[in-house]
Amino acid sequence: MVSDVIERDARFQGILERLSAKSIDDYYNPYRIFEWPDRLPDEMWWTSPELTTTHGTELAASLPPEQLYTLSRYESVNFYSLNVHGIRELLIEVVGRIHTAGFEAPSEFFHHFIGEENEHMWFFAEFCLRYGKKIYRQPAGAGVTVPSSKVESLLVFARIMIFEELVDHYNSTMAADERLHETIRGINRIHHQDESRHIAFGRELVHLLFEDVKRTASEEELEEISAYLRRYMTHSFESLYHPQVYRDAGFERPHEIRRTLLDSPARALAEERTFRKTSKYLKKVGLLR
Repeated sequence: MVSDVIERDARFQGILERLSAKSIDDYYNPYRIFEWPDRLPDEMWWTSPELTTTHGTELAASLPPEQLYTLSRYESVNFYSLNVHGIRELLIEVVGRIHTAGFEAPSEFFHHFIGEENEHMWFFAEFCLRYGKKIYRQPAGAGVTVPSSKVESLLVFARIMIFEELVDHYNSTMAADERLHETIRGINRIHHQDESRHIAFGRELVHLLFEDVKRTASEEELEEISAYLRRYMTHSFESLYHPQVYRDAGFERPHEIRRTLLDSPARALAEERTFRKTSKYLKKVGLLR
């Protein structure tokens, strides 16, 4: 049973207590902490240029600065839109497990997690609607369906961890980037602060769930888990390449541009860089083979 594995692990119990206490100590009111200017300047970066989907490509080298700024603006709105969709999905999964058999021990921390993620979803949506006038829809095929099986909870929390680590890579970069407006730096800084706790929790829980799965899983099943997570990482990263973003930024043939960018060596390097720590951890515990 999952509950047996969790409750026997004294280290995890201690981590849960520390993270819950930290959530209380670090609590802030998201509805008061941010200042929302009426508009943000057009002639500036809205996303760190190194994080834009055209960075390091021939397309980026051919574009004037003003179009690169415009592209970074819409990619910014898409990034926060992805956060809205991703948070909604992870909330559904966590709410479905709080105070249920097998998840008694982490349920107190789940309360903090749910409250913080709900507030994150609010301020990301607020940014999108104020400065982009929309929340981008997820492109078709951007997700990977979780199979219903004995490994369902492992895959769900591994997905949550992967999503949060992708987002945190962007948050930590943009929070420190002085080329960005303080409003943009601020929401990335606050999110990074909270996500550091969520990632610490996620890594420990995923490890324990995997230890439970390994007791009865076959070699073939372990290979399938690894392949599934690799597909999910790729799908997650490719969701940053949204054809509507390119259309809104004034590009013709946005689907062709997306395909060209996805096939670019720069995309492969960016994905590897984004998931460097995540992949290292998943390989260390044996989830990626």
